[in-house]
Amino acid sequence: MRPNNLHEADIAHFIHQQTDLADHAEHGAILMDRGEGVRVWDTEGREYIEAMAGLWCTSLGFSEKRLADAAYKQLLQLPYYHTFFAKGHEPGVVLAEKLIGLAPEGLTNVAFQCSGSEANDAAIKMIWYYNNLVGRPSKKKIIGRVRGYHGNTIATASLSGQPHMQADFDLPYGDRFLKVSNPHYYRAAEPGETEEQFSARMADELEALIEKEGAENIAAFFAEPVQGGGGALTPPRGYFDLIQPILRKHDILFVADEVICGFGRTGEMWGSLTYGIKPDILTCAKQLTAAYQPLSATLISRPIHEALVAGSRKNGSFGHGYTYGGHPVACAVGVETLNIYAERDMIGHVKKVSPAFLAGLEQFRGHPLVGDVRGVGLIAGVELMADKAARTPFTPAQKVGVLVQEKCREAGLVVRAIGDRIAFTPPLIITEAEIGEMCARFGRGLDAAWAEMGAVPRAA
Repeated sequence: MRPNNLHEADIAHFIHQQTDLADHAEHGAILMDRGEGVRVWDTEGREYIEAMAGLWCTSLGFSEKRLADAAYKQLLQLPYYHTFFAKGHEPGVVLAEKLIGLAPEGLTNVAFQCSGSEANDAAIKMIWYYNNLVGRPSKKKIIGRVRGYHGNTIATASLSGQPHMQADFDLPYGDRFLKVSNPHYYRAAEPGETEEQFSARMADELEALIEKEGAENIAAFFAEPVQGGGGALTPPRGYFDLIQPILRKHDILFVADEVICGFGRTGEMWGSLTYGIKPDILTCAKQLTAAYQPLSATLISRPIHEALVAGSRKNGSFGHGYTYGGHPVACAVGVETLNIYAERDMIGHVKKVSPAFLAGLEQFRGHPLVGDVRGVGLIAGVELMADKAARTPFTPAQKVGVLVQEKCREAGLVVRAIGDRIAFTPPLIITEAEIGEMCARFGRGLDAAWAEMGAVPRAA
């Protein structure tokens, strides 16, 4: 049972997002009070290692004073201005220039929003706009993947492959959103099938869908380099190498959703660099400001930007934007975040500590509850299995992932259960010593869950 340190007003008025609201009403919520480095404390004084970096995002931890100072300085100088009607501000211009300097080859222009959902929603709008302007009005359908996650707007929730985000919301909306299989090798591979063979089967499925729907009707393919909401799931070997030629052959845009992977999470600046992806559009958020301010960006290629310019000649303006998109305080924090990444060589740090992180989780492969462990950089998923020899999963009603998540919390560790997959994305600043403590707490959580299920815990 969770400690009930919830105020009555919170129960009455505060709707918690992505939460079992029935369970919440009965058991309450945990309110976090403060954070320092990779640790947070709740309002009852309990300390936790935050192995999810909040929601995949607090890359520089919970106490980076330089970011607080950057926000304060900008609040005093220009606390708000918009980017409508050919107006703007210096922090936005500087951040856009920095982003394009870091971006994969071919991306030339940036539009700012407030969240990853909005960045992907803007990408969808631009894709439809682009195809209208270049004389391809039928080329509008967009392919996502089962268990893919791209946001919570009507369009992005329709594109995402998350059933709980669509049930009873009348989603997906319309007929423009298609799905191919989740490339989850451990769960979906056929007996004896290698990762490369599995990737080839996934590529064949994509091509078959394109042929069925007609390439003249398909505008884009969205993919996260590493699936976040799908369970911190790395792609099988060769997957993107086989996917990209199919998209190029059929003139289908590739949108790399780097909302989680961007800015060092995979051990490179972009997951696209880790997996050899050459995107036409790249979306990013989360670690862009280390989560200290809400900000996202949609990076586009020159041909798409030229279509936006042509559309303005036709329609009188580029009719898109948000009141708080490219907020000067958020952009100032984004600039300082990128400065810190460079000055402290955060990419180098991730590469240095990643072996300890991955090896520390790999040691649990022998645990009775664990079937598989996969990761890259500082993102990984631990798969829970009822019978790992037969690859028999637990039933959803057993809620084993939730049980492990809860036992980890009792052990002082915040992780995330995505079904029966336990996700880890600690702040990028985590040290090897902190990784060791994180893994020790995870072990205690696994053992406590195993014991509660009626089994005997492992020997210490």
